[in-house]
Amino acid sequence: MAFRTLRHRTAALSATFLALFLGTVIVMTCGGLLETGVRNNAPAQRLAGADLVVAGDRERPRGDETVVLDERPPLDPALAEAVRDVPGVERAVPERVFAAAVLGDGDAPEARGHGWSSAAVTPYELTAGRAPDGPRDVVLDEATAGAYGLRPGDEVRVAARGGAEAYRLTGVVRTGHAVGRGAVFFTDERARALAPAVADIAVTAAPGTGHGALKERLGDVVRDHAAAGETPAKVVGGDDRGAVEYPEVLTRREDLIAVAGAFGGMATVVAAFVVSGAVALSVDRRRREFALLRTIGGTPRQLRRLLLAETLLVALVAAALGWFAGPPAGERLFEEFTGSGVVSEAVSYEQGWIPAVAAGGALLLTALFGGWLGGRRGVKIKPVEAMAEVTLGNRWAHPLRIVLALVFLGGAAALAILTWTLFAGPIAASTAGPTILCAAIGLALLGPGLTKLCTALVSGPVRAFTGASGELAVATARARAVKMAGVVTPVMLAVAMATGNLYLQTTQTDASREAYAETLRADAVVESPAGTLDPALAAEVRAADGVAAAGAYVTGTGWIDGVGDEDGVPLQGIDARGAAQTTALDPVAGDVAGLTGRTVALPEGAAGGRGVGDTVEVRFGDGTKADLRIAVLFDGRDGYDTVFLPVDLLAGHTDGGLPQQVLVRAEDGVGAAGLTASLEKVLADHPGTAVTDRDELIEANIEDTETQAWVNYLILGMIVAYTAISVVNNLVLSVSGRRREFGLQRLAGATRRQVLRMLTIEALIVAGIGVVLGTAAAATALVPFSHAAADSLLPSGPLSIYGATVAGAVALALTATLLPGWAALRTRPAEAAMAEE
Repeated sequence: MAFRTLRHRTAALSATFLALFLGTVIVMTCGGLLETGVRNNAPAQRLAGADLVVAGDRERPRGDETVVLDERPPLDPALAEAVRDVPGVERAVPERVFAAAVLGDGDAPEARGHGWSSAAVTPYELTAGRAPDGPRDVVLDEATAGAYGLRPGDEVRVAARGGAEAYRLTGVVRTGHAVGRGAVFFTDERARALAPAVADIAVTAAPGTGHGALKERLGDVVRDHAAAGETPAKVVGGDDRGAVEYPEVLTRREDLIAVAGAFGGMATVVAAFVVSGAVALSVDRRRREFALLRTIGGTPRQLRRLLLAETLLVALVAAALGWFAGPPAGERLFEEFTGSGVVSEAVSYEQGWIPAVAAGGALLLTALFGGWLGGRRGVKIKPVEAMAEVTLGNRWAHPLRIVLALVFLGGAAALAILTWTLFAGPIAASTAGPTILCAAIGLALLGPGLTKLCTALVSGPVRAFTGASGELAVATARARAVKMAGVVTPVMLAVAMATGNLYLQTTQTDASREAYAETLRADAVVESPAGTLDPALAAEVRAADGVAAAGAYVTGTGWIDGVGDEDGVPLQGIDARGAAQTTALDPVAGDVAGLTGRTVALPEGAAGGRGVGDTVEVRFGDGTKADLRIAVLFDGRDGYDTVFLPVDLLAGHTDGGLPQQVLVRAEDGVGAAGLTASLEKVLADHPGTAVTDRDELIEANIEDTETQAWVNYLILGMIVAYTAISVVNNLVLSVSGRRREFGLQRLAGATRRQVLRMLTIEALIVAGIGVVLGTAAAATALVPFSHAAADSLLPSGPLSIYGATVAGAVALALTATLLPGWAALRTRPAEAAMAEE
């Protein structure tokens, strides 16, 4: 019987099918991203020829948690000799990896410098020329050489280790592996001078040696070295070698897991509401049909089984198609993630059966629950009531529904209070997102009652300004308030998610920009494409005309008890000689001039009772721990903790080992153009260096925040689009099922234009209620978050975001109401009055 009825319910069931199909695809997409983040597989590329790799352990215990170091822990060169002596090792190549940039007019991929012995690890093959054998010889990969039109014998200028020098290109290499970064090969001696630290040791097993047994023997060696006080190291193989090549594989893993998990949960909740609403609305249209079946002897149990069978058939087809559409959609979204830099390009997309089963199962259970819930009252309706059409389904306030609504609204209130009182800075976003979702769910559960209330409140103004059509629209809306709530709910969800999450991102970005700008007083910045500068350059810049102060600068991440969070605290290395004029380091205790040697400057609010002269333990980004004396306490901004150290101290614990930039403050009366011209004269003797202004430095500092925001916009757009489709679905389904009502109105004397005007007013009422409730849900998070992050009651960001959201909701409601309404009014009134709902 379910198969037979499906043929005659195409329109109603197509809405349910579309909601289920799209819901399955979106949930599978987020599930695939989550699985990719959990697995974090990064196939080896440059290290593909190494059977095993010995590298510094970047995952270190800190209390009850494990932190991931931002920098490469340097290995003791003596460890390479110990590895070579392990039985079963055929070759052990100590690798030196450092940033290198080929200067010239070309668009080459990001490059890394290596010693020539590393070329055999991949392996790279010479396709032209010969290997480097002198301190001024280099070999480039084909992509880099081709980007600059270089051939063996040409002169090439390469920036590395704080300077740029001329080299002779002796050869060009290529590999059969997909290597995403360019390679610049020097002689091993020259590479040792440019990068004294060993980044990793590539190990090739002797023929007949099992990798498992060799890994155990190597593990014993690295543990012995760690016990002797050397850098903790580990032995990896397989896809774990990729994380050695691309350090960001580990540091960005949590970002992908957090984004996919948060939006996956949101998508599942939204899909549950959308699907259950579509199923319930479809069931409600069949009340008279169920009454007729009851009249000829059908029992409520039989009708419920029929309804669940129909829903199950549609859900299975939708889930099956979603099973095939989900992985391509997830992979396409993952490409956007890697392209924007949120995820390392080395990580491979992984989606197994778990996300597919989870998505299909979740949506299947939602559909069945929605069908059961929607049909619970419909199958029990008395035949006489349905045939007489006196029951409009106004009962909705089930005790369980009220209790659940109060629980979610209470949870939203608790999270809002927590955000307002306990958090400061970007960390407040961790509770702001769930606040929106809890508030939206609570309001959705109370949707019928709130729709009734809002309709009653607007009835007076609507009647006053719209006349007879408004009178009819208000009367209809109040009579159909419970059914109207099925359309108001997705509008409210779309507005709440769009408004709340978009303004959360804009507020967080603006607050981060403002916080960094407050600590920066420099007017210009000197930097290099290789990422490091000669420390002596700062003195030359300081002596330039029009320069009031200049100081070397470097950034990093560290861990200090009581400062920052589990992800660490930003570290800024500054030169005490120019810090007072290039940074807003205003001491409340101590003197900035004393920030030299093994000292540190802490925010007073995060000092934990420590004062100037006390000692604090700092763990740097390379894992090294040091006890530093507090030289300065300064007034920091709550939630945006930053710690300052001497630039030479911090630079020694970064991969580059040198300052990254020089901050420059102009003399009074010297404009930006004059300062730039003066600096360019100095930099003429330093090829590859360039001058950028203060604004570019600020924007570069918040680049990660903006990238994260862009990714959130992308996923949020998918969910909002899905919700918007459900708005159209529900409105079309609702309006197209009112043909008999429209026919009776026209037989009573109403014109087609009057009916369309009534529908327009109804659509505006639906959109208005949805916008008000959605705005209220978003405000529960935006107000406390804005207070915590920016010390303001209003979020920052253009008003056009809210205007576009409201306009979109109104446009959707009008379009999805008037088009099916116009189609329904094309039927003759007498025929429409006799039609089935």
